[in-house]
Amino acid sequence: MIDTDKLRGIIAENKKTQSDIAKMIGVTPKTFYLRMQKGVFGSDEIQIMIDNLHIENPMDIFFAGKVT
Repeated sequence: MIDTDKLRGIIAENKKTQSDIAKMIGVTPKTFYLRMQKGVFGSDEIQIMIDNLHIENPMDIFFAGKVT
């Protein structure tokens, strides 16, 4: 599960909007919003966000589920 709060913070730090990121990964803003609600993105979309938002610790954001 994705830590959407951290992802939103990184989007803001990069002075981008969720609409900007939606265009970046090739989806509509509505689709991006729905994926943020569910906390689920495809691996190709995650890689685009890591590269373009300069995310240094992607595991903390994109694989934030509880480890059992």
